Amino acid sequence: MYSISIIIPAYNEEQRLPATLEKIKTYVTARQYDYEIIVVNDGSTDKTAGVAETFKDLNLRVLTHSPNRGKGYCIKTGMLNAKKDIALFTDADLSTPIEFFDTFAPLHESGADIVIASRDIKGAAVKLAQPFFREFGGKVFNLLMRLVTGLPIHDTQCGFKSFKRETLESIFKRQTIPGFGFDVEVLYIAHKLGYKIKETPVDWFDSPATKVNFLKDSTKMFAELFKIRANDFNGLYK
Repeated sequence: MYSISIIIPAYNEEQRLPATLEKIKTYVTARQYDYEIIVVNDGSTDKTAGVAETFKDLNLRVLTHSPNRGKGYCIKTGMLNAKKDIALFTDADLSTPIEFFDTFAPLHESGADIVIASRDIKGAAVKLAQPFFREFGGKVFNLLMRLVTGLPIHDTQCGFKSFKRETLESIFKRQTIPGFGFDVEVLYIAHKLGYKIKETPVDWFDSPATKVNFLKDSTKMFAELFKIRANDFNGLYK
């Protein structure tokens, strides 16, 4: 059985984090995993760090950025500090239930270096949908992502991805994007380095309390697609 590092990026998650940590605690206890949880507190102005640290019965570390650096920077920090066989990052709202790691572990055992959750392949189920404009924007982004990067991936943005530990340094030390466009960048780097990436269907529940600003963040993410290609052209991913 694999040991697992669970990375949770957290910005002002005082309200949602306790329930998430309780669910993860139930999950890892039931499966008797050798685990660690890394909460990356991204310059929160509420009691996110203090709430996390109250879970003294968990093998949990809190890493803090100040000021806020972005989700991608949080994931990079967590991944480069992970110590277990598999490093999984998940959103603080558990939009993809933690139980779906049950389907990830066998895929790693079958040879996948990276396993990513998908909402857009056969077997996936969106249990609570996003507003139409966000769903449409996501489809447009994925189309442009494929055109610009050539990545043969259906859903780069679902916040539930796992990596074998031996991939972490080579991928995340090359990561440059601190914001929401980081998902595409790390998958682009992984693809370029020849790692085997496997998409797998999951259930997904939209969170009305999302931190994503649709207009601002979408515009930035589109621009970051071209930054990724420019980085590659300039040799940053060699």
